[in-house]
Amino acid sequence: IAKMVPNELGITLNRAFQVNPLLKQMYFDDSEVTRLLDLAMALEGMPRHASTHAAGVLISASPVTDFVPLQKNDDVITTQFPMGTLESLGLLKMDFLGLKTLTVIRDTLNMLPEDAPQIEEDIPMDDREVYAMISEGDTDGVFQLESGGMKAFLKNMRPECFEDIIAAISLYRPGPMDSIPSYIKGKHEPSTIKYITPELKPILDVTYGCIVYQEQVMQIVRDLAGYSLGRSDLMRRAMSKKKHSVMEKEREYFVNGMLDEKGNVLIPGCIRNGISKEIANSIFDDMSTFASYAFNKSHAAAYGVLSVQTAWLKKYYPSKFMIATMNSVLGDSVKISQYIQYCRKNDIKVLPPNINKSLWQFSEDKTLSYNNVRFGLGAVKNVGFNAVEDIMRERETRPFTSIYDFIERMCTTCINKRMIESLIKAGTFDDLGLNRSQMMNVYEKELDIANQNKKNNVSGQMSLFDLIDPVENDITREVPQLTEFSNPTLIAMEKEVTGIYISGHPLDNYINDLIGFDTLLDLLGHAKEPDKGLDYDGINVHVAGVLTSVRVKATKKGELMGYITLEDLYGQVEGLVFPKIYKENLNFLQEDTVVEIFGSMSYREEEEPKLIVDKVRILSNNNNDKETTEDENKPNKVEEKLYLQLNSSDLIQLKEILKHHLGSTPVYVKLKDINKAVIMDKEYWCNPTDALLNMLELNYGTENIIIR
Repeated sequence: IAKMVPNELGITLNRAFQVNPLLKQMYFDDSEVTRLLDLAMALEGMPRHASTHAAGVLISASPVTDFVPLQKNDDVITTQFPMGTLESLGLLKMDFLGLKTLTVIRDTLNMLPEDAPQIEEDIPMDDREVYAMISEGDTDGVFQLESGGMKAFLKNMRPECFEDIIAAISLYRPGPMDSIPSYIKGKHEPSTIKYITPELKPILDVTYGCIVYQEQVMQIVRDLAGYSLGRSDLMRRAMSKKKHSVMEKEREYFVNGMLDEKGNVLIPGCIRNGISKEIANSIFDDMSTFASYAFNKSHAAAYGVLSVQTAWLKKYYPSKFMIATMNSVLGDSVKISQYIQYCRKNDIKVLPPNINKSLWQFSEDKTLSYNNVRFGLGAVKNVGFNAVEDIMRERETRPFTSIYDFIERMCTTCINKRMIESLIKAGTFDDLGLNRSQMMNVYEKELDIANQNKKNNVSGQMSLFDLIDPVENDITREVPQLTEFSNPTLIAMEKEVTGIYISGHPLDNYINDLIGFDTLLDLLGHAKEPDKGLDYDGINVHVAGVLTSVRVKATKKGELMGYITLEDLYGQVEGLVFPKIYKENLNFLQEDTVVEIFGSMSYREEEEPKLIVDKVRILSNNNNDKETTEDENKPNKVEEKLYLQLNSSDLIQLKEILKHHLGSTPVYVKLKDINKAVIMDKEYWCNPTDALLNMLELNYGTENIIIR
C-alpha cells in the first residue's frame, strides 16, 4: 500500500487517492485497507516527534520556567513550545553555530613560525596570490569553497576581492544559483547588465544586476516602495518563511502602498514613486522567488572571512594547513584519502606512522627540510589514546631500537597482541631493521616471553638474560630469514588497519589508464551541492577503480545480487549490482580486482550516493583505448586445487597473503621442514588470480606452486 502512494513533495492521502485510482478502489473494497488508511489520515499532519534545534538557545532575563514549560529530549533541556511561539511571546532565541574550521585555523596558526601571523586578525584579506589560487579552483580544504561544483563556479567567476567571495558563497545555493550565469556574464561583460528600472542600479550594481542578498531585498522595498527599516525586515522574514498569505498582502502594499483608516499614507508604494504596476509586480515576483533561499550578506561575509583565511594559510603554509585539516576529519577515511591524494599531487610528502616519531594525530616531522605530513598513531585500529601516551612517554627516555625492544619496554603497559599486530601492519616499525614478514612471525612469541618475565620479576625471579642490556639482547635472538611481503600485501595491510592506503595504492600502476574516467571525487561531490545531487540523479557514468568489497545477497525471489565497494584514488562508493547484471558480470566481481564500470548514479536526500552497475570489465593497464575484445577481458580461470611447498615458518605470511584473495579454491600445503602435508582451513581458500600467483611465485618460487 505504501508503494501506491506517489513519491512527491507534500503528498497527502487525499491527493494520493486522486493520483492513483487503484489506491482509492482498494480503500472502498477492502475493509482492512479502509481501517488502515482511516487511521493514517487521522494521524496525518501531526508532529511525528519532538526534535531539538541544532543550534538554537533561548535567553531570558529571569528563569525560563517563568515564561514557558520545559522538557527533556535525550538529556537536553528544551522548551515545549516551538521557536515560532517563543518569538511571538517576545523571547530571544539565538543560534550559536560551532564550526570545526575555527579549530583548523587555530591549529594551523599554532604551528606557524614566530614571524608569521599568530592570530586570525593578522591574516590579510587582500592578497592577490590567494585570489589567484581560488580562481584556479585550487580550494581543497578551503571553507565553503571545496566542492566540485563550487570549484567550477570559481574558475568561471575568477574572484578578485573579498566582495566576490561573499557573492560566491551567497550565489551557490538553491534559488540564487539560477543567477550564476547572469552574474558571471555581468562581471566579465558589464555592458550586458540590464535593469528593469533605473532605481535598481545603485542597489544591484555591486552584484552586476542580480539579487544576491536579503539586505538587497530590504533596500529595494525601502527605496522603491517607501518601506521603513522595521517593515522591510518583516517582509524579508515573510518571504524567507514562505508565508504566502502575508506575502500577498505585502505585494499589495509594495505595488499600491498602504493607507491608515484616515487615509494617511503609511507606505507610498511603487506606483506613487513613479514605477509602473507591471514593473513593480515583476520585481516582487523576482524577490519572492529569490528570498526563500537567500543568505543575508552579513552571514555570507562572516563565512567569507573564514574562506579567505583558510585559503591564505593553504597558499603559504600548505603542509601545516593540510595537517590541521586532516586532524579535523579524523575518522572520515574518504576525506582523509582525498586530502592524501591532494598532498601527493602537490609535493607534500605523506609519511607513514612511525613508532618513534608519530604523535596521536597527523603532525609535521620537523627534522625534515621538505613539506611533509606524518601519520598519527591514533589512525591505527586497536591503538588507544592511553597506549599512545605510554609510547610517547617511554620513547622520551630513548628511541625504540627494534620490535623486541618495544615489546620488552612496553609489556608492562596496556599493549596487547592485537595492538602490536596492527602497529606492524601499519608500518610503524619499518625503519627498525626487520621487515613486516619477520615481525609478524615473532611478535606473539616475544610478547609471551616478555609477559612471563614480568610475572617472574613480580615474584622475585630473574633470568640471566635480564642482566643483559636490551640493545645487546636483540643481538642474541635468532631472527627468522623471511622475505618481505609483496607490495600489494603491504598496502592491503595498511588499508586493513588504518582504512587508508598509505605507502602506495593498488591503482598506482594504472595512473595513465585512469585518465578520462569519471572520478569519485566529482561524483560524490555532487551530493554536497545545495540540491544534494538531485539534479544529477540517474546520470550515466564510466568509472574505474579497485573492488575493495564484494558481498552477495539473495532477493525475495531467490536471485543473487551484488553489493560492491569501488575505490579510486580519491574516494569510494557503494554499488548495487541487480540480479541480471550480477549474473552477466559474476566472474569480474572479485575483491582486489581493478575494473572499469559502466552505470549510473543514484542520489537521494537522506542517503549516501549509490552506483548502479550496468556493466563490468577488467581494466587493462597496457593500453589507453579502454576498448577490449571479449577474449582480452575474460577472467583468469579458477582451477580446482592450489598446491604449495614451503616451510612451517612461512605459514603466517601465507595466511596474510591468502586473506586478500579469498575464494573457493582449496589450498594444500606441504611443509618441507617437518615433512607434513596439510589442507588450509576453508577461511583461507583462495581465488587464484594472476595477481595472487605472481605474489606466491615472488615469495616462494615458481617451482613450489602448482595448480591442478
